[in-house]
Amino acid sequence: MALTSAAEEHPYCHLIDQLSDDGSLKFFNPHKLNDPRYAKLPLSIRVLLEAAIRNCDGFYVTEEDVQNILDWKKRQASAEVPFSPARVLLQDFTGIPAMVDLAAMRDAVVKHGVDPGLVNPKCPTDLIVDHCLQIDYSKCAIQNAPNPGGGDGGSRPSPSKPLPRGGSHCAGQRGACRKAACNDTPSSTGGRPHASVQQIENTPLLCPFHLKPVSEADTSVKNQEMELSRNKERLQFFKWCSKAFKNVNVIPPDVGAVHQVNLEYLSRVIQVRDGLIYPDSVVGTDSHTTMINGLGILGWGVGGIESEAVMLGQPVSLTLPQVVGCKLMGSINPLSTSIDVVLGITKHLRQAGIAGRFVEFFGPGVSHLSAPDRTTIANMCPEYNATVSFFPVDQVTIKHFKKTHFSQEKLKLLESYLKAVKLFRSYGDPAEDPQYSEVIEINLSSMVPHVSGPKRPQDRVAVCSMKEGFQSCLDEKLGPRGFNISKDKQDVRVPFLHAGEEYQLAHGSVVIAAVISCTNNCNPSVMLTAGLLAKKAVQAGLTVKPYIRTSLAPGSGMVTHYFNASGVLPYFSQLGFEVIGYGCATCVGNTAPLPESVVNAIKQGDLVACGVLSGNRHFEGRLCDCIRANYLASPPFVVAYAIAGTVGIDFDKEPLGVTSAGKELYLRDIWPSREEVQQTEEDAVISSVFKDLKARMEKGNTFWNNIECPESVVFPWDAKSTYIRSPSFFSKLSKEVTPPQSIENAHALLFLGDKVTTDHISPAGSIARVSAAAKYLLSKRLTPREFNSYGSRRGNDAVMTRGTFASIKLQNRLVGKAGPKTLHVPTGQTLDVFEAAERYQRDGVPLIILAGKDYGSGSSRDWVAKGPYLLGVRAVIAESFERLHKKQLVGMGILPLQFAPEHNADTLELGGTERFSVSLPQRLAPNQQLTVKTSNGKSFVVTAQLDNNQDVLFLQQGGLLRYVAQTML
Repeated sequence: MALTSAAEEHPYCHLIDQLSDDGSLKFFNPHKLNDPRYAKLPLSIRVLLEAAIRNCDGFYVTEEDVQNILDWKKRQASAEVPFSPARVLLQDFTGIPAMVDLAAMRDAVVKHGVDPGLVNPKCPTDLIVDHCLQIDYSKCAIQNAPNPGGGDGGSRPSPSKPLPRGGSHCAGQRGACRKAACNDTPSSTGGRPHASVQQIENTPLLCPFHLKPVSEADTSVKNQEMELSRNKERLQFFKWCSKAFKNVNVIPPDVGAVHQVNLEYLSRVIQVRDGLIYPDSVVGTDSHTTMINGLGILGWGVGGIESEAVMLGQPVSLTLPQVVGCKLMGSINPLSTSIDVVLGITKHLRQAGIAGRFVEFFGPGVSHLSAPDRTTIANMCPEYNATVSFFPVDQVTIKHFKKTHFSQEKLKLLESYLKAVKLFRSYGDPAEDPQYSEVIEINLSSMVPHVSGPKRPQDRVAVCSMKEGFQSCLDEKLGPRGFNISKDKQDVRVPFLHAGEEYQLAHGSVVIAAVISCTNNCNPSVMLTAGLLAKKAVQAGLTVKPYIRTSLAPGSGMVTHYFNASGVLPYFSQLGFEVIGYGCATCVGNTAPLPESVVNAIKQGDLVACGVLSGNRHFEGRLCDCIRANYLASPPFVVAYAIAGTVGIDFDKEPLGVTSAGKELYLRDIWPSREEVQQTEEDAVISSVFKDLKARMEKGNTFWNNIECPESVVFPWDAKSTYIRSPSFFSKLSKEVTPPQSIENAHALLFLGDKVTTDHISPAGSIARVSAAAKYLLSKRLTPREFNSYGSRRGNDAVMTRGTFASIKLQNRLVGKAGPKTLHVPTGQTLDVFEAAERYQRDGVPLIILAGKDYGSGSSRDWVAKGPYLLGVRAVIAESFERLHKKQLVGMGILPLQFAPEHNADTLELGGTERFSVSLPQRLAPNQQLTVKTSNGKSFVVTAQLDNNQDVLFLQQGGLLRYVAQTML
């Protein structure tokens, strides 16, 4: 909204406030409502309220909506309200149908003499291409493994080509990775990188079966070449979109995953547009969009149809949510890592039963969480079924942004605006605490560190109880936890010689200690904690006994990168934790043999020797057949147990070791503080990541830069393309709006039961070789290997329409067995759903669907209403609808009709083979009752599930897409 003279007509123009002295920056200030309810609203609800005030137009958003949000305390969980986010986030799978629809809309309006350049998303849209890459090439023994995604495999590297020194060699999909040269450092790995590959120095490549890196830069180049070849049409289309459409920003492939790019580059916290400041907010086509909540940005995942509607200017409709206040109290246990805290909070929230609600964090404990901690907790939202997990902006957030692409000027503006509208928190001030639907209190001090073992990952032991826990394992009978060691043999000590020195082994002695980061890459704080602990240990004069087999296997070259940047890598090395490479090693049993003297001592005393590792596998005998107890621990505790030399230690009461000066040192003496870890993380990781991402964003990559795309305003569709096709949503579009015609003598395409989900309706997964979509692709001279998936072909309506209702689990009462078949009533033939619909359309017969309760439940899918529309479905008659799917049907011009409460298809004795007629009045009204008549003389009353005048308008126009196009004509 530009702040012109038109703003004076805005119903809330009196709330416009000035932020800059020269008046160039203004904002809607809800605080100027002078309503005491505003100060008590949860901050996430304040974001909803600001958006409603700013976008109040009397059509999509009304003053009643604003009042409902302001009256949240009474209207929560009952009022339906709109939300207009500041931007839309798409990835390429879900984004391509939306962009194809916009391109088709340009075709439609240009035929009527309208400038096609006027067709653009109204809401700024970021599209990240991160779902194209498939693994075709790898330096593995199985190099020609079938690729379920299809496509031409092209030329293959020779299986006999020797591995580079320091590389790794995989034994196949179910086998273990075998290290070729375990003692090589990263600097000696791999071949010469290709000039076009953008990567941090020493960043390895991935083994496709274990997702562990291997060292062959050409592998990445070949996979990128295959990505370009297989997805060339899609990439060309995306590049055209980036140039042709305003408000569209395309992030090319090989930059990063969608949510990391959103966090690291696209997040703005506040938006400034046309002189107006407002909070950043986002809806994205993925459930993990919530990760952005950790930075004080409200956002959540929606389906493809909802995101497309937002792009076209329609707000998201949601029931005003209940907001659970999660009050964090106490201080974090000094020995607890970020992973301990994140998993602890997730466990509490999962047990609280908060499905579908907003969670907002407050309390003094929030200040102890770093920005990466908060985003990780918010990323776990789907794990505890909340809609969002909101962390309002505070000084910790501001400090984080200082290390990113935010300038000092932007930070000052951000803080000034958020404080002006009371969206900035000081978590230590209880006077700022809002009211919540309910409060869950979590004491951070209760989250003590744990290890798992000695044989199964589900057997967790608190570190503070580890000594007693191991003792109980010795006492217990042989089983999942016990070793059945008799009391008279539990104190045995076995001396042995190693490198000319005498040592002793006992039950609980650590003989393998492996720091592995493959399961700890999402939050680097735990690895940095281990590195800083190693640094402090070395500086204090502590050592690791030389017979302990130590190793450091980073799961990513980025880990080595920030170890170097933070200066901790040499200290790891001094304790014996050398970087051995980047492949699967210790946790799949690929540990170099233990010294013979150690093995003999273990056997001589029948000892329960221990391995400690930060990986994800530790079953008995897996690390080494002579090691019976294995514990999974966080990286810093692997270092701590290695220094102690035993798991039978109480770190609170017993010293970790003795310095050369004879001073006893406890673990608490050298454990790095959270502040130290967070500062190192900000300095060594965050700033480096942002710098690298910014460089890649600005430079792009050779493949993307070399893609040629049309320069035209309208897209030149290729009739031969099987990936990109102009859909027929705008056929027969005219300047004159024709009201919807009554439905006369319709056949039921499907007769369905209860709980038909979006998985049953919308195409997903692989394309079956006997499906209607397969027949179409075969007619285009593609082989089954080239079919790819429905997800990759979302831009082709011919494939997606044929895949609608193609689920093998579809229970259609017209045919009596599961599968994507239906009865073509006039001929009595059983056909594919698409083939039957095609015959009906050819004969000019309208179609309906009969269904039971909860029609359209499940996660949103972008073709869940588009597909039925293109099949010719005019209405769905069901006992009840999933709320969101009901909106999707209306958005595509399909009429949702609900049986009267006492009726359903069975009580009305409908067989599904009748013909159905529904008379529509010239002026439809929301929730109007209509009469359905059948060809056998029955009639029954249904309710049109049109919630408001907006729904009525969309239905009359033939759906949202046609409505938007119509307004331009």
